[in-house]
Amino acid sequence: MTGQGHRANGAPMFDPRPVGYVIGLLVLVLGLTMLVPMALDLYLGDPHWQAFFDSAVLTSLAGALLALACASGVEKRLTIQQTFLLTTGVWLALPVFGALPFVFGATEARYVDAFFEAMSGLTTTGATVFTGLETLPEGLLLWRGLTQWFGGIGIIVVAMVFLPELRVGGMQIFRSEGFETMGKILPRAAEIAKQISVIYVALTVAAAIVYAALGMAPFDAVVHAMTTVSTGGFSTIDASFGAFQGPLEYAAVVFMILASLPFVRYVQMLAGAARPFFADTQARAYLATILILTLFFAIYRFAINGDGLETGLREALFNVTSIISGTGYSSTDYQRWGAEAVVLFFFIGLIGGCAGSTSCSIKVFRYQLLMTSISTQLKRLYAPHGIFEPRYEGRKVSEEVLSSVMAFFVMFFVTLGVFAILLGLTGLDFMTSVSGAAAALGNIGPGLGPVIGPAGTYAALDDSAKWILSAAMLIGRLELMAVFVLFTTRFWQA
Repeated sequence: MTGQGHRANGAPMFDPRPVGYVIGLLVLVLGLTMLVPMALDLYLGDPHWQAFFDSAVLTSLAGALLALACASGVEKRLTIQQTFLLTTGVWLALPVFGALPFVFGATEARYVDAFFEAMSGLTTTGATVFTGLETLPEGLLLWRGLTQWFGGIGIIVVAMVFLPELRVGGMQIFRSEGFETMGKILPRAAEIAKQISVIYVALTVAAAIVYAALGMAPFDAVVHAMTTVSTGGFSTIDASFGAFQGPLEYAAVVFMILASLPFVRYVQMLAGAARPFFADTQARAYLATILILTLFFAIYRFAINGDGLETGLREALFNVTSIISGTGYSSTDYQRWGAEAVVLFFFIGLIGGCAGSTSCSIKVFRYQLLMTSISTQLKRLYAPHGIFEPRYEGRKVSEEVLSSVMAFFVMFFVTLGVFAILLGLTGLDFMTSVSGAAAALGNIGPGLGPVIGPAGTYAALDDSAKWILSAAMLIGRLELMAVFVLFTTRFWQA
């Protein structure tokens, strides 16, 4: 390839320019996006618009200069190395600049807090360091919602295009869904992004209309629509969805579920093929899990706490859906339901939604493949001469996929343990350390305990803990392996 150097053995050297070019363009787009909340503040006569103007100029200029500097190295196709680096680089670069409005704006946040908030937004984690949200300029609240909205659609593209191509965590099983991308990563990403964008925007508009019709103020309806469909969980009010109880909770449940189902099924439905959506075993298992957990908590609260049946059912449905999907809204402090509820909610967050959605954590399909693998091994034990093959949705599952899934489980819980230890070394108690690590790595949002629980924020944590949690959010959002591979010498020698 023109302009590329070569190693001593004749192999082409790694060229970072295509990666820098794409990252530069995305940073430029992020800067231009800051003009939207700037325009809102200008319209409202709020002088806070200047913070967005300064942020937009710096961000757009940095992105444009990076793209121009790397334009000479643009290629039609990306190598596997470049794709891995791009996947991580984008989610690292965008929070760096997405933090600027929080630094220059009304929050006057220190950079560590601003970066934490931006990383939480773009990874759709929903953990926050800010309080007094009702007093913040509407432009800043809109920016928080926009970071999650962009992060939500971005992770769908990553999950449907990049991760299957890179064989991350068993995601390669979805390469057979009609989205094969070998050697055509960027062109195919653009094609899929167009289809996803239509669905994503339609769901957001529908959510905003329903929220407004049910009594939310128009501005609150728009921001909550963005953070619901992205399963992000940022709110415009400190009380989160506790300020919107009743029918609005049911509406939010519907859109949280729709956003955490596989978007590839929506694309297929638009193409006239509805059957795959209703036959999807992952989606059915996900919905069944929500139903079982909701009924359990409703009965538990009625029997143990004497709560009303409708209230118990509604709050159970809302909070179970919010945590399992990784949205992170809270309508009540479920830690008051009892110790058993606290433990169960910790594990609910580790389930996650469906692959190829805006949801987070381990994902339902991996548990299904894990159980399939265990079942196959048990059959081989009691019938050693039989032929048993693991299957998923009627298709044979390769050993490569199963090994990738097993590796993901091991790495997830090892990484969770490492982050919990690191947080403990900062002086946090056991519950805060473990639940904080899980909430960040699983991109869930609220942890457990009085500090970072559903009624608290991450503001009280020290700087080192916030940097650790920011790293966990990034690693968890990109399914671990896509980040960890960058720290291997063999990857750079390939």
